Order: sequence, then structure tokens, then C-alpha cells
Amino acid sequence: MPIRLRLALHGTRHNRIFHLVAIDRSHRRDGKPTELLGIYNPHITKGHDHKTIEWSVDRIRYWLHVGALPSKSVVKLLESGNILGPNSQHHPKATVVKDTKS
Repeated sequence: MPIRLRLALHGTRHNRIFHLVAIDRSHRRDGKPTELLGIYNPHITKGHDHKTIEWSVDRIRYWLHVGALPSKSVVKLLESGNILGPNSQHHPKATVVKDTKS
């Protein structure tokens, strides 16, 4: 049962929010998750000057520790929240440039 950490899309058409979930990788994007880990609201609401992210750091670290694989967008969010470092094993590797000299 490979578990992925990914974003599930919720909300109305121009008012989307994303749920950070731990889910079996064979389930659909908005399927029932194993666990809800956080909520990301990319819209700036009145009275606030920034986007809102609410998450359970302990549970995210637990899922990463037991082998859950985060998607690229989740890795970016976790790096911005200082949960993952820039040199973590989940960070996408830079492509290797081959030397074309003969």
C-alpha cells in the first residue's frame, strides 16, 4: 500500500482550497484520504495580507518517516514551511548535464 502526500482540490470554481492528504497512490485525486494533514488556501482574504496554510507538522513528519512519497507541489509547500530542508531526500534532483565534447 504505497502512500503519497498530495493535494486534493476542494471548493467552488473561483474559490479553490487544497487539502494536504496522505492517500493511497491508486486512489483518485479527490478520493477519500487515509488522513487529512493540512489545508492550504491560496487566496488572500480581507483582513489578511498572506496566504493561509494550516497543517499538522507531527503527522506530516510521521508519514515521511514511514516512507510516504510527497508530490512535487507538496515538497515546495513543505520547504516553504521549513518542514523539509533544501537538501532532503524528497527534493527533486537537478538534472545532470552531459558533456558533449568528443
